Amino acid sequence: MKRFSQILFFFLIAISLSAQRQKEPEPIITRILFVFDGSQSMYARWESGQKIDVAQRLMSKMLDSLNSLDNDNLEVALRVYGHQKPVPPQDCNDTRLEIPFGKNNYAKIKRKLRAISPKGTTPIARSLERAAYDFPDCENCRNIIILITDGVEACDEDPCAASRLLQQKGIALKPFVIGIGLDKNFQATFDCVGTFFDAADEKTFETVLGIVISQALDNTTAQINLLDGNGLPTETDVAITFYDRVSGKVKEQIIHTLNSKGVPDTIYLDPLVNYDMTVHSIPERHKKDIKISAGAHNIVGLDLARGTLRLNNPQRGGGGDLQALVFEKGAERPLHVQNFNSSQQYIAGKYDLEILSLPRIFLEDVSIEAGQTTTIAIAPPGVVNFQSSAPGYGSVLKYAEDNTLKWVCDLDPNKSRQSINLQPGTYRIVFRVKSSQLSLYSVEQEFSVNPGSTTIVKLN
Repeated sequence: MKRFSQILFFFLIAISLSAQRQKEPEPIITRILFVFDGSQSMYARWESGQKIDVAQRLMSKMLDSLNSLDNDNLEVALRVYGHQKPVPPQDCNDTRLEIPFGKNNYAKIKRKLRAISPKGTTPIARSLERAAYDFPDCENCRNIIILITDGVEACDEDPCAASRLLQQKGIALKPFVIGIGLDKNFQATFDCVGTFFDAADEKTFETVLGIVISQALDNTTAQINLLDGNGLPTETDVAITFYDRVSGKVKEQIIHTLNSKGVPDTIYLDPLVNYDMTVHSIPERHKKDIKISAGAHNIVGLDLARGTLRLNNPQRGGGGDLQALVFEKGAERPLHVQNFNSSQQYIAGKYDLEILSLPRIFLEDVSIEAGQTTTIAIAPPGVVNFQSSAPGYGSVLKYAEDNTLKWVCDLDPNKSRQSINLQPGTYRIVFRVKSSQLSLYSVEQEFSVNPGSTTIVKLN
């Protein structure tokens, strides 16, 4: 029994420690699809041999390097075009996924590369279109295409449109394009397809391969400086969403944090993505087309000078049910509904308030200053008990400054006794019981409401 108690004790301790551990975020899988040119022009002489021989050798060397990384979160695949049907005639469907994505398939890709015999045409656009189906569904993957070609589109289709569609649908990030000994007159045609690298010679091709792979595998550090009224990065504890600017999809979300040194915490962003950033302040603030430089610590700044609005109501029972609509100055729709006896941060500026008391209170040009607290307090309401011999129809009216009467609320026509919280002031009640079918049986009565007091109004 004693041994069982000891086992149970350690089991409970293990459960407790496990529960205290923070859940590790699921690692992102990087998937690289190589789209390789196997068209007839790859037989052309280039540096130490034919283009196809140089490309096969250097690609194999690069695959060996990737394999040596032993990275469980990296998968590669190979699509080849122009390698199945000789020209003439031209076959623009000559593109095929030769090696699909999978773990440790580097040797398979190397064997396939060595077996390629250039034959056909150059259907780049169609290869990019078909590439959309090469990436299996995955919620936690970043999909990258590396296009290696020595020529331009030969099938009168639009590689730029194909690339743009891949990005807009969020299927793949902006492709890399490596031109092998490409005529400089044609290089500009690839600017809209992806990030272009000119491999003018064999050595440059090897270097470019390394650069592209490095960028494809990199996540780059960044910090988000939310600037206060003094231009210092002290604003924090607010939600931020990063969107892919092209696809519009959410790429990252954080609650902004200052670290133990009071400096904005370091985050990691994909350098292959251009971001739109939304800071979920009141009102929200946005920064468009943020470009992240690979291999550098990026600093993104945004003005976010905020102040605090405090709403106080000493109503009996705490007054927590009372709310105010907060509008940007002159706006028709409210930004926020804030409870009384609470504080909320807003971007520094002018606001209009509509306090949902009875009667409603309208405040214009409420100034909220950076780093300061603006306090709005209203008088506690009084409780008015309306009593009648029978249920009826009634309206509560309040005297305005010009001595006219303004409607405040109606009584419940199904109750003979009811209580309403009203702001201090002078009122009139107009009332008629349901059973009376003549207007002349209407009664009217004036009454006053004092802060925190109780008033009885008898409607006999």
